[in-house]
Amino acid sequence: MERTGPPARSTGVVAAFAAALLAAGGLTALAPSAAAADADQARNGGFESGLDGWSCTGGSGAVVSTPAHSGTSALKATPAGSDNAKCSQKVTVQPDSTYTLSAWVQGSYVYLGAEGTGTTDVSTWTQSSTDWKQLTTTFRTGPSTTSVSVYTHGWFGTPAYYADDLTLVGPGGAPVELPAAPTGLKAGTATSSSVALSWTGSAGATGYNVYRDGTKVASVTGTSTTVTGLAASTAYSFQVAATNSAGESAKSAAVAATTTAGGGGSTGGLPAHALVGYLHSSFANGSGYTRMADVPDSWDVIDLAFGEPTSVTSGDIRFSLCPVTECPNVESAAEFKAAIKAKQAAGKKVLISIGGQNGQVQLTTTAARDTFVSSVSKIIDEYGLDGLDIDFEGHSLSLNTGDTDFRNPTTPVVVNLISAVKTLKAKYGDKFVLTMAPETFFVQLGYQYYGSGPWGGQDPRAGAYLPVIHALRDDLTLLHVQDYNSGSIMGLDNQYHSMGGADFHIAMTDMLLTGFPVAGDQTKVFPPLRPEQVAIGLPASTQAGNGHTSPAEVTKALNCLTKKTDCGSYATHGTWPALRGLMTWSINWDRFNNGEFSKNFDAYFGS
Repeated sequence: MERTGPPARSTGVVAAFAAALLAAGGLTALAPSAAAADADQARNGGFESGLDGWSCTGGSGAVVSTPAHSGTSALKATPAGSDNAKCSQKVTVQPDSTYTLSAWVQGSYVYLGAEGTGTTDVSTWTQSSTDWKQLTTTFRTGPSTTSVSVYTHGWFGTPAYYADDLTLVGPGGAPVELPAAPTGLKAGTATSSSVALSWTGSAGATGYNVYRDGTKVASVTGTSTTVTGLAASTAYSFQVAATNSAGESAKSAAVAATTTAGGGGSTGGLPAHALVGYLHSSFANGSGYTRMADVPDSWDVIDLAFGEPTSVTSGDIRFSLCPVTECPNVESAAEFKAAIKAKQAAGKKVLISIGGQNGQVQLTTTAARDTFVSSVSKIIDEYGLDGLDIDFEGHSLSLNTGDTDFRNPTTPVVVNLISAVKTLKAKYGDKFVLTMAPETFFVQLGYQYYGSGPWGGQDPRAGAYLPVIHALRDDLTLLHVQDYNSGSIMGLDNQYHSMGGADFHIAMTDMLLTGFPVAGDQTKVFPPLRPEQVAIGLPASTQAGNGHTSPAEVTKALNCLTKKTDCGSYATHGTWPALRGLMTWSINWDRFNNGEFSKNFDAYFGS
C-alpha cells in the first residue's frame, strides 16, 4: 500500500502573498520561507528501530512486524489495570511555531496528542478502527517552549492498540547534544538476588540505562535503582549510560558487585520437595476430624488450623482443640502434644496457622502487635511447634490511601505485622519455620492494582500482602499462594488466567519466580523469590474449594515449571527444578477423597 505523506503545513498570509505576486508577473518563483525549515522532528516514528526514542508506561509497549502500516514494524501497546499504555517521546521544537502531529493507528479508543506545548495541549482519538486510520492535530508552541512530549495511548480495560508512522512536522529546534557518561557509579547493599546501585547524574540527561554484564536490564529516570533477579553468590559487572532525545551516552566505568549466599530464610529442614497441608484441629466440617497421630506420612508440613484472635484488633491469638461435642473422636491435649513430638521425630514440621476465613486479624496498634507476639509465642511453646503460618484473609490486610510503595509501607496493620513476625523469628532463631498462604487477590493482582490506586477508588486490599512478603523474604521459608477461590488474574503475558487447570498455576507461579512491576510501575518491581521458597496452593478435592485441579493438570503444571514441558500456550520466564512443592487445603479433605492429592504428589516426586 502506498504511504500517504503528512498533511502540508498551511502557510497562511505568506502563501497568499506569493500567489498574488506570481499572478502579477512580479515573481518568477517564491517558496514560503517558513516552509523551508519544516521537517519531521519525531525520532523513529515508524518504529523501525524498535522502541528507540520511546518510553511506554508499565512496560506496555512492544514492536511487532504485523500489522504494520508501512515498513516492517509498528508499535503494539497493551493497557493493563490502571495503565492506559501511554507511549511518549520528548521532541525538541522552536518557540512560537506551528506543528502538525500525525499518526496511523488501529484499535479501540486510541489517542494521539502533545503536551507541554506552552499553549493549549492537544489530542485527538478514534473510538474504533479495525483498519489503519490516520489521526492528525495541530498546535502552536509557547514563547519559551523548546520541547514537547508527543504520545499515543489506549484506554483502561481495552485490548492492545497499534500505531505507526508518527510524524511531527514543523521547524526544527536547536540540536540536542548527547549527555556525558554518568560518573560515580557505586554498588550499595547486595542480597542473594539483588544489588543496589547509585551514580552521579549527567547534565542534559532525561533518563539512564542500566547494564549488567553488557546487557541492558533497566531504564530509569533517577540516579539510583536496584537490579533484581540475580543468582546467589555470583559476581556481576554493572554500567550506566545517560539518555536524552539525541540518544545514549557512552557507558560509565564499570563497578563490580557480588550477591550474598543463600538468603530467603531457614529451609526448616524440609526435604527438597515438600508437601504442605492444613489440619482442621480446632473445628469440624464435612471432611471429618483427623487426629494428629493419623496424619499420613506423606505430609512434610502440618499447619494447625487455626489460631484466631479474641477480637479483630486485639492481637490476642488463641488455639484449642475441637470440642468433643463437635468432634467426638478428638484426642486429649496430652495425646495431641505427644503426636506432634512423634511427627517431629519423623522429620515433619508442625506450625500454628493464624487467621483463616473467619479469623480476621488487624494489628492496628503497637499494643496489638506486642500482644500478638506474646500470645503466638505461648501457643508455640505450649505445643512445641516449629513455627508460624500466616493465613490472613478477608479484611485483615488493606493499605491506607497514599501507601503506594510496597518497599516502604506506612499502613499500621502492615508495618506492625512485619515487626511482629521479625520479633518472633529473632526469638526462635534460624530453625523457625515461616510460611504464608495469601490469596491471589493480595499478591498476583498487584501486577495490575495496588491499594486504592493513584486516583483512589480501588479495593485497598489489592496487592496488600506484597509489602509483607517483601519485608520478610529473608526470613521466609515458604510462600504458598492459594490458587483457588480466586477470580481470573492477569499473568505476565497480559492475559487473564482462570482457575481449575495447569495454565493458572503455571502463570501464577511464574509471576512469583520472575518478579513483576507492581501496578505496572517499572520503578517498583517486586523481586522474584527463590524456587525453594515457593509451593503451589490447591484444594485437595472438589468439596475443599473452588478451583479444584485434577491430578493430570497438577502434573502438567509441575512439568512446565520444573522441566519446561507441558506448558501449553503460556511461556514461562525460566525453569525451576528446585520448586519446593505443593500445599493443599486440606489434609482432612484429602483423606475424605481417598488421598488422591497426596498420592499424586508422592508419585511425581518419587516419595
